[in-house]
Formats: sequence, C-alpha cells, structure tokens
Amino acid sequence: MQETKKSYKEIINGDMPPWVMRFIKQTGKGINDFNMIKDGDRVLIAASGGKDSLAMSMALSIRRRWLPIHYDLKALMIDWREHPIPDGWKERLSNYYRDLDIDFEIVEENQFPSSFKGEFNCYLCSRNRRRILFEHAERNGISLIAMGHHLDDLVETSLMNLFFRANFSTMQAVQEFFGGKIHIIRPMIEVHESVTRRLQECYDIPCIKPVCPYDQTNVRARLKPIVGSLAHIDKLAREHVFAAHKLDNPFSGCAGKKGK
Repeated sequence: MQETKKSYKEIINGDMPPWVMRFIKQTGKGINDFNMIKDGDRVLIAASGGKDSLAMSMALSIRRRWLPIHYDLKALMIDWREHPIPDGWKERLSNYYRDLDIDFEIVEENQFPSSFKGEFNCYLCSRNRRRILFEHAERNGISLIAMGHHLDDLVETSLMNLFFRANFSTMQAVQEFFGGKIHIIRPMIEVHESVTRRLQECYDIPCIKPVCPYDQTNVRARLKPIVGSLAHIDKLAREHVFAAHKLDNPFSGCAGKKGK
C-alpha cells in the first residue's frame, strides 16, 4: 500500500528533513558558484509543471528567505492548445505558486505553429518554448530566465554531443543571449535528478507531466540508464563530467572562473 505523501506546506513552514535542506543549499551553491542571481534581480521561472521546475521553484522561494538580499520571482507556464492542462491541475499549480509567494501565469500557445511547416522534433519544440519565454521576459523587463535543468541533464547533453555530434560541449550554467540582454540560468546544475524525484515521491507537489510525443523514444531518454550504469561504476561519474567542462560564467568577468 502506497504511503500517503506529506504536504509540501511543511517544507514552506520550515519543517523539512535534512535531505531537503541539503537540496535547497545545493541549489544555492550552484547559484553562488556562477553568480546567477544578485540583489534586486527579477527572475522568470520556466515552469513546465514537471518535478524539476516545481522543485527549483520551491528552492528559489525558500532560499530567498534565508538571504540578506531580495530578488523577485515570476513563473510562466505554457499551456499547449494541442495538449491543454486540465482545469483542476491549473488550480493546483496556481495554489502551489501562491503558497511559494511567486507570481504565476499560464499562457496558451500552439505547440505546432504554422512556421514548423508540418515538421516537429525536440529541437523545434525547445526553440518554440524558448521563444515564448524570451518574448515574455522582454515584455516584462526581466533579464534572467531560470530553467529546471539538473546535473543529469548536463551529463546526458554531454554524451549526446560527444557521441552523436562529435562535439565535446554541454549546457551552460549561465547562458547569454542577445548581447547580454537576457541570460538563461540553471540553478540546479549541481543537483542530482534523484533528489527532485525523491521530492516528488515524498511530497504532494502538483507535478503534471508535460505532453511530449517523443518522451520515451528520444535519445536523452535512452541515455538515462547509461548514465545510471556509469554511476554504479563510479558514484562521482556525473560530477567528473561536470568538472571536465570547466563551465564558463559570463557574469564572472573571466571565462571558466567561478564566482564567489
């Protein structure tokens, strides 16, 4: 019999087990290592509704209470017209972000716009989603967009680029666009996916899996068990891949140098 999940409000109210505390601090470490957020910044959270973006939202909200600085948080969720979010879930998500004290908005968009000319793949979908986020950020005077990518995503991207594109590169912790007008930040870049999965399993976070036609057949999904196998050989395999990249930080003033 499945054990009843705890209320996420316990974490918000400060009643959290040590592993949740470590998760929030690990997210903060990634932010500090790459100087992602400073006092007075406005951050747009790319809220997909999945476990990773909802976990990141919680970490960013709670961490904000512990700091002597302040930053504003706004979350945007894209409701694809082809695969609409059920009304009940919209309400649950709105309640979740209200409890986190984060301004939350859902916008309706086409997942298959006419500009695709009948084509659809992971790259086009990602580019379409990013365009929507960029336009929303620009309209609202926001320069930072927080994505819920974690350490496993970085490793999987590294393997995809190495084995299928002959290129040793990966996603950046901080990525610059439009001459520095907008930066994508990835606060959970040093966090294992197993942590966000555990948070989903233990607490009643309103995760709704985004609809993706290639969810179980894309290369990234097929690489996940390979990364897991590597971690069985060396438990720090993910961290080794992370360290090998010596990620650049456009905020540091010196490529490859971590901020304080």
